This record gives sequence, structure tokens and C-alpha cells, in this order.
Amino acid sequence: MEQRSLQIDPKSGFNSLTKTFHSVRPPVHLPPENAFLSAAEYAFSLRAKSPWPDDSVALINSITGQQISYSEFARRTKSLAAYLQKVTQLFKHDVAFVLSPNSIQVPILYFSLLSLGVIISPANPVATEPEVYGQIQLSKPVIAFATSSTVHKLPKLRHQTILIDSPEFESMMVSSKYEFEHVKLSQSDLAAIMYSSGTTGKVKGVMLTHKNFIAQTAISSAAWEMSEKRKSPSVMLFTTPYFHIFGFFYSIRSVALSEKAVVMERFAWKNMLKAVQEFSVTHVALTPPVVVKLSKDGSADGYDLSSLETVICGAAPLGQEAIAAFTARFPKVMLAQGYGLTESTAAVARTIGPEENMKWGSTGKLYAGFEAKVVDAETSEALPPCREGELWIRGPTIMKGYVGEPEATSATLVCDGWMRTGDLCYIDENGFLFIVDRLKELIKYKGYQVAPAELEQVLISHPQVADAAVIPYPDKETGQVPMAIVVRQPQNTLNETEIMDFVAKQVAPYKKIRRLAFINSIPKSAAGKLLRKDLIRKFVLPPPASSRL
Repeated sequence: MEQRSLQIDPKSGFNSLTKTFHSVRPPVHLPPENAFLSAAEYAFSLRAKSPWPDDSVALINSITGQQISYSEFARRTKSLAAYLQKVTQLFKHDVAFVLSPNSIQVPILYFSLLSLGVIISPANPVATEPEVYGQIQLSKPVIAFATSSTVHKLPKLRHQTILIDSPEFESMMVSSKYEFEHVKLSQSDLAAIMYSSGTTGKVKGVMLTHKNFIAQTAISSAAWEMSEKRKSPSVMLFTTPYFHIFGFFYSIRSVALSEKAVVMERFAWKNMLKAVQEFSVTHVALTPPVVVKLSKDGSADGYDLSSLETVICGAAPLGQEAIAAFTARFPKVMLAQGYGLTESTAAVARTIGPEENMKWGSTGKLYAGFEAKVVDAETSEALPPCREGELWIRGPTIMKGYVGEPEATSATLVCDGWMRTGDLCYIDENGFLFIVDRLKELIKYKGYQVAPAELEQVLISHPQVADAAVIPYPDKETGQVPMAIVVRQPQNTLNETEIMDFVAKQVAPYKKIRRLAFINSIPKSAAGKLLRKDLIRKFVLPPPASSRL
């Protein structure tokens, strides 16, 4: 062990003996694995150590301004858990399907279900009935929680569906008729089945345990303490959906950190700006297109955004030009970047503090407790710093597997706890992680590999481009050529030649854009991920035979 530690570079964390990158962060204390503990209990235990009083605000509805304090949050969680336990009769290991837009009721529901040992399976409220049916086939829930706008999509389950926007649900949260009976939970018990975004294939059910969320909460809290010395609670604006791993985890993290969470039902540009101004938001998580829009869109100037301290950006790589533009416009706002997956219970790397955030284009250093390998896709050889390959990760937040899909699980969880991410990356000599693109999305031009994300960053850096995507277009001579799909800024006449010339001046000849189309908006998932397959279906694949003339 001593010999192995001597081989670890203190800057990069790279072990030349095992070809593995280790986190260079200070170690984080985790609860003993054999301790009976739920993710909800752990978050409440960290909240109990907070300097902020019980009457401090936990949740705010961004539209109505309704507020719930931490003491009320705890009471409502316990009352709802007691009702679901005694009246509805939900038990440990039951699965609950949740189909709801963001609301201040959702975190209370999550904490109640986690306390009961009920496995939460949240889905996108705009999903179609066939999509909902497919997800229910995966997770096999006994009950569903929905709203009056989504309930019609649900089939009949063992228990009657409960509407969380109904007076009945409100009474469940404030009822004192029933006493909650504590449920003994192992950290290895499942806490959630999250649905992968399905951007590169069919949707999978990702199984995450209480241990996964406890570890992520502990690691994230430690990272927060490294960068934040506060005299008042931070105010976090939730623009990300609670059904996505980022929003789901942040509902737990916010309680652990005693944050004031401002909840948006759904993302809207002007509503976001208004919420930052009205509630003095200090922290917000945004996708790259929104960060770019903040830098370019003049309508943001009409709002007071001076309370903003940190913007956290994830979901896709953010180019250096976009970072430079944002920093120039908001010099006092720290732009932090991170990297994570549903399968890793959110982040495994993040930039922390002003110095790291100046490492433009990086998604930061590995969180405490994580290891990484950069593996050559062809030779399976583990690579040293500054070499590109597939990212493999290992740590306490890695999923248990995919529901009902042993083959997909074994293809992803390969050996000794290592998980293949499918992402092309490199880690530099100082331990900073750089994500290049999805391996499956690389364009093959005359044998060269072209990363769509790199070209997208160049395109978005053009002042008259509002958004852009790059897809592979089949070509008989070269195999594939990069095709750009571009959204122009309003009221400009930018043409194909101007855009192609702009890109050609900044990239190697084999990376040039060789086809281009304009579109009104780029399709994205609810978490802000580019739906490249939808664009390929629209611009590349031939229409079904039945629709041809």
C-alpha cells in the first residue's frame, strides 16, 4: 500500500503503477456502511448541525412566493410519511412512480418516501402515455403520485393515484392523526429508480441506493464547505427538474446544507430572471445554452442580477469562448463547471473556488473518494495524463445497475467496481478533467474523429448564432461529414457561407462544416441535453415508407 501511494503524482493524482487517477481532494468521512440509515435521515442529521434556525426558509414557490420553513418541512414530511404508512399502507421496497412538474410539494414527498424505504421512480411530466407505460413496465410501481394535468397518462396500479396538487394531499401533510413508525433501512436498500435520458438509446432504469445518495451528499457538502464561508443561507434557484438526477439529488443536498430553495415549476427565461431579482438568488444551476444566452441576450439587462454569486453549469461541455463572454458580462459571478451522470448519482467532478474556476473548459477535479481511468477505446490500455480516451470511474456513488437489464449492466459495470461512462476525455497534469464528447457521437471523416461538441462551441461563439448542433451526415467518399444545425439570433441575415467560413478559420481542415441547415430551436431534453438523435431523424434519415410520395 505504501509503495502504491509513493507512485501517486500529488498534482494529477495519477498512479503510474496502476495507471489510475486518484482524487487529490481531502478525504471525506462517510457513515459506516453497516449503519442503518436512509438518505433522508442523513440529510436531516446534517441540517441539525446548521447554524441557521428552524424557522429559516426551506422552500419558496417562485411564482406565488409561498414559503415553507425547515421546521414546517420536517413536520409535513413526518405527517405525510405517517399517512402513507398507516392509511395507504406503503411498505419498504414498494416502488412509487412520480409524474409531476416541479413544485414545493415534491421534496416533501421525496423525503417522506425515502423515510419509508419506498423506492422513488420519478418521470418527466411531459412524457407521452406510451413512454410512461414503458417506464412503469421497468420500475413496476404499486402507486403513482401525479397532478391533475398528468394523471390521465397513468394506468391503474395496486393503489389509487394520489394527486399532489389536491386539497387531500395538503391534508395528508398537515394531519396529526397518525404516528410515524420508524423504518429500519440498510444503506444498500434501493432509494430510487431514475430514468436515463435516452439521448443515445432506449430509456433505462438506473438503480440508486441510499448509500449512493448519502455518499454524494457527504462529498458535495464537503466540497461546499471548501468554497463557501457564509453568514446567511445560500439561495438556490431550481431550474432543473426534480425528476432528473441533478434536481433529485439537489432536493436532498439543499436540506443537508440548509439552503433556501426557490422552485420554478418549469424553466422560462423571463421567469428565471425575475426570480433571481425578487428572491435575491445567490446560486443557480444552468445548462450551457442558458449560460450562452445570459452572455448574449440584452433582455437580461432589465433585471437586477447583482445577488448572483455562482452559476453551476453542466449537462454538456462549455467552450472557452462562451466562458469568456459570460465572465466579461458577469465579472463578479463565479462560473463553476461539473461532470456527472445519472449512473453516478450526479457529480463526480467539479471546479471548486475561484482558482479552479479559471481553468476554462475543464469540469474540475475528481471529488473525494473517486478514482478514474482514461482507457484507449481500441487497445483497452489505461492512459497517462493528457491522453484522450474513454472515462472509467469508481467510487461510492456508482449505481447498482439497470433494472431488468443484466447485459446492459455488465457492459457498463465492467470489473472491480469500475463503470464505463461512454465519454471521451482527458485528465491533465494537474488533475483537471476535460470532457471532449460522447464516444458514440464522434463523426468519422476519412478516418479522422471529429467531436461534435467542439464544433458546437465554435458555432455558438459567433455573436449572431443563438444555438447550434452538429450531426454526422453520410457521405459516400468520406464516410461522414459534419453537418451544422443553426439557430440564428433574431432579425439577422447570417447565411451558410458566412458560418462555414467562420468555423473553417478556427479548426483543422478535416473538422470543417460541410453541410448546414437553419432551424427555429434545437431539441433538448428536460435537463438541457441536446437530442442529437431527433436532429438526425429530421435531417438525415429518410422518412418512413408510408409517408413517401
